[in-house]
Amino acid sequence: MLGCVIHGQGDLRVAQLPVPEPGPGQALVAVRYGGVCGSDLHYWRHGGVGDFRLREPMVLGHEVVGTVVGYGAGASGPAPGAAVAVHPATPCGVCPECADGRRNVCRDTRYLGSAARFPHVQGGFAAQVVVPCDQVRALPDGLGLRRAALAEPLSVALHAVGRAGEVAGRHVLVTGAGPIGCLVVAAAKAAGAARVTVTDLLPEALEYARIAGAGTLVRADDPDAPGWPSEVDVAIEASGVAAGLDTCLRRVRRGGVVVQLGMLPAGHSAFAGNLVVSREIELRGAFRFDGEFDQALVVLAGEAAFDGLISAVVSVREAESAFALAADRSRSCKVLLDFALAP
Repeated sequence: MLGCVIHGQGDLRVAQLPVPEPGPGQALVAVRYGGVCGSDLHYWRHGGVGDFRLREPMVLGHEVVGTVVGYGAGASGPAPGAAVAVHPATPCGVCPECADGRRNVCRDTRYLGSAARFPHVQGGFAAQVVVPCDQVRALPDGLGLRRAALAEPLSVALHAVGRAGEVAGRHVLVTGAGPIGCLVVAAAKAAGAARVTVTDLLPEALEYARIAGAGTLVRADDPDAPGWPSEVDVAIEASGVAAGLDTCLRRVRRGGVVVQLGMLPAGHSAFAGNLVVSREIELRGAFRFDGEFDQALVVLAGEAAFDGLISAVVSVREAESAFALAADRSRSCKVLLDFALAP
C-alpha cells in the first residue's frame, strides 16, 4: 500500500508500506482522505514543528477519514464498511493532566504523525492504518467523508474558542486566515459571536475567512485599512507569528482574553508583555483538543458552507504537489490527499 513518509527537511516520499494488521483492541481503517495540516507542512519545509524535530522517517498525517476494514481481538465499533473519522490522540490516562480532565496536554500522549516523542508516532497518510478502536467515530447522518476530513482541524478551532470563555454576543478578532484561522471563525460564529474580524496579509486567504463567516476582513500589513477595530473583547492568534500575537494584545480591550493558538517558532518570541500587566489581559494557550472531536462532527454535518474551505483534492501519488499547493495560501485553504487509488 502507498504511504506518505517524511525523511527530513524537503524530503517527502510516497512509498510502498506494509499493510498493518490490527492487534487486540485495535481497528483497521481504509483511509480515503487525509487533510494536509500546517504541522505536516512544517515537517516538510523545516524538518520539525515548534520544538518537535524529526529524528527518523515518519508517516505524516493526523486528519484522516475512511471506512472500517475490521478489528483485532476484543475490539469492536462501527461495522466493517462504515464511514468513520479517526481521533488522532491516544492520551495515557494516568498522568496528572489526564486525571485533571485535560487530556489534550497529556505529558505522555501519542498523536498520529507527531515527532514529539521518540520513536515517533507514525501517522495516518497511508492507504490503511491501525488505531485504538475507541478512537474511531462513525459519521453522523448527512456527513460525507470529504467534509468529515475537516473534523480534526475544526476540533482544534473549537477548543481554542472554548479556551476564550464566553464569546456569545462579543466581538472576536482572529489573526491569520489559514485553514485553522478560518475554522476558528466558524467556531466563534457557532458559539454565538456577534462579530468576527479577521486579519491576514493575503486577500485570497481573507476571502476564505469570508466563506467561514467573518464579517470584517482587514489587511494585516495596512495600519490604515478600513475595518481595523479600536478594541475587541476576545482575540485568537492563529497565524503562528509574533506579530499576530502583538496585534491581539494591542487590540483586545482591558481585561480581555487573548488565546495563542498558532504554534510560534521554537525558541524565544518577542511580544508586548507589558500590556498583559498594564491592561490585565488574560493570555491563554490552546493546544489540540479532546472531546471537541465529537462536537466537530455534529457541526460539520449541519453546515454545507464548510465545503467551500476545501480548495483541492489531490491523489496521494502527487503528494509533493499537494503539499506545495497547501503551502501556497494565495491558491488554497484546505488541501486533501485522496487515497482511493492507492492500493
